[in-house]
Amino acid sequence: MSAKKTALTVLIPALLVPAMLAAPAHGAPSPPADGKGRPAKARQAPAPPASMSTVGGTQLGQPGTQVNLLPGAPALPGNLSGRSWIVADAESGEVLAAHNAHWRLPPASTMKMLFADTVLPSLPKEQVHKVTYEDMEGVGPGSSMVGVKEEHEYSVHDLWLGVFLKSGNDAVHVLSAMNGGIDKTVKDMQAHAEELQALDTHVVSPDGYDAPEQVSSAYDLTLIARSGLQKQDFREYCGTAEAKFPGRQEAGKPREYFEIQNTNRLMTGADGIAPYKGIAGVKNGNTSMAGATFTGAAQQGSRKLLVTVMNPDGASNEVYKQTASLLDWGFAAAGKVRPVGELVPPKSADTSSHGSPAQSHENNPSAAGAGSGGIGTALGVAGGALAVLAGGAYVVNRRWPRGRRGRGEDLV
Repeated sequence: MSAKKTALTVLIPALLVPAMLAAPAHGAPSPPADGKGRPAKARQAPAPPASMSTVGGTQLGQPGTQVNLLPGAPALPGNLSGRSWIVADAESGEVLAAHNAHWRLPPASTMKMLFADTVLPSLPKEQVHKVTYEDMEGVGPGSSMVGVKEEHEYSVHDLWLGVFLKSGNDAVHVLSAMNGGIDKTVKDMQAHAEELQALDTHVVSPDGYDAPEQVSSAYDLTLIARSGLQKQDFREYCGTAEAKFPGRQEAGKPREYFEIQNTNRLMTGADGIAPYKGIAGVKNGNTSMAGATFTGAAQQGSRKLLVTVMNPDGASNEVYKQTASLLDWGFAAAGKVRPVGELVPPKSADTSSHGSPAQSHENNPSAAGAGSGGIGTALGVAGGALAVLAGGAYVVNRRWPRGRRGRGEDLV
């Protein structure tokens, strides 16, 4: 098994990982130049839909910022420009604040969270696969890559490290091939999204590469992250800061390895972004259509939060700055806001309606139910820093908010 370092490491100054390249992981090329060597001008930001899904509560279906501040509550950060964002309690599922939570937008590589949550349980991590040229077909030009090579062998464990740390579309395609192919994997992912009641999500490519009609929402990405964090392996991979990845293998010679580092700047610290205290992952992304996207999980004291930010204005670092600001706000606002909604249970755990009904794309119950169980969210913290432990020692219960399930105002 490849050596790796968790997020606990990166907060120790002597072991800080080197700064990464300024450009985040991405699935598609940067916007084209205007013909004079200058970046093309950004298009005017569209307005959110006037009516969106009400899954999780009617207030979440309204455009604009939704927050119910109680006396003594801190004001929301002033630097927020994301087209969509959400702050939720990872344990209770209460949504503390949101902005266009159900706006269906391109997700970029945050789609890999759904890929992992769907496929990870079906492939033993010790399984070894020799990569074929067919496995690598369809990897889009300009994709982020970890460095998988045809005719070389990789364990499933190695490939998942490539997915989470380097957002490697090459690793996604190989794992998809092992899962029965791209088409089957897309169907499995769509079915699993519907099991989670992530009904804003439409899957076209498993790696998040820009594709027409491929969308998700801040609400859905947060649901998906919460589901993934029930799984020990998911927690391990998304909480790993650096690892060794297999390189060339030649007969009669030891296998070569090279270092890979997580592109989550709130975990590792890079390009002027300080590591966030208590960060636990989860996944970042950046494409031409999606802009920068990020879902993060963090714990401070007994409070565990999930934050998703989609497509903020400005440079790529803005997604991390705004996520950090929302995490700070969420920890400070605990107990001082009235929730604006909830993260709903999976269908298999639900007994009541939560707004917009599901519109099934596929019928694959076995795939839909894969990995949707589990009783704990995994945000392990020691001394303010995340500790991703092999035994999964730090686990908190995932609860469904009381008093909101089945209320008439949450129904369509």
